[in-house]
Amino acid sequence: MKTNLKLDGRWMSVALLGGSLLALGCLIPAPSAPSATPGSAASIHAGGAAEPASAAPVALKDCGPNALIDDGEDGNNQNLPLDGRGGYWYTFKDKGTTTVDPPAGEEGGTFAMSEGGHASQFAARYHGKIGTGAIVFSGLGMNFIDPKGQYDASKYSGISFWAKRGESSTGKVRLKVPDVNTDPDGAVCTECFNDFGADMTFTTEWKQFVFPFKKMKQLAGWGNPLKKQITPSKIYGIQFQVNIPSANYDIYVDDLKFTCD
Repeated sequence: MKTNLKLDGRWMSVALLGGSLLALGCLIPAPSAPSATPGSAASIHAGGAAEPASAAPVALKDCGPNALIDDGEDGNNQNLPLDGRGGYWYTFKDKGTTTVDPPAGEEGGTFAMSEGGHASQFAARYHGKIGTGAIVFSGLGMNFIDPKGQYDASKYSGISFWAKRGESSTGKVRLKVPDVNTDPDGAVCTECFNDFGADMTFTTEWKQFVFPFKKMKQLAGWGNPLKKQITPSKIYGIQFQVNIPSANYDIYVDDLKFTCD
């Protein structure tokens, strides 16, 4: 069984800003854990407006069976091994009092899917409480490939997914898509982790979110480099991050897919 306990240069995000997991929910144990930890850290700066979501499915072009990233229905912690993918889910957090479940790999945790998916049995879920301090965050993510590396998604136009929050949870969540210019493994950034993405507001009902690559933005005021657009041919994964001090959070994500024009 793989584990993400080792710390080295490839795990710079965890070594610098922390990373940790939590497990909640019921479930079928995952067959293995990632061999590389999260390629991201905190976005602790203010973001832009939330993207609109739809309670009904958006009519999207059929991109073929390989466009499905993960629907959780195999119950394990690996995204679907299609089209050269097959990375693993994980959670991460700051080094302070923030709690997260499922727990992070360096705490001995292995991610597992939870019951209660979008019109299905399983979804990716993480929950806990954000601490207080100068840098606070907790996140759920996946790497597209394992060991962690760049994935070429240039034949796609963006990503879509369904998401919701628990009854007592904050709904403020940021989508983050680390690429060659924002992840330390890309060997480009000097102020890393300002990943392309968008700020969202989840509700207690499942809603669909659709984000074209060309509309994903970095946060203003920090990060080096600051680019006009993400580089879809060199992305590492997808992350969902909460950074509201003292907030309770309980976040569900399901049916992740690539979209195409």
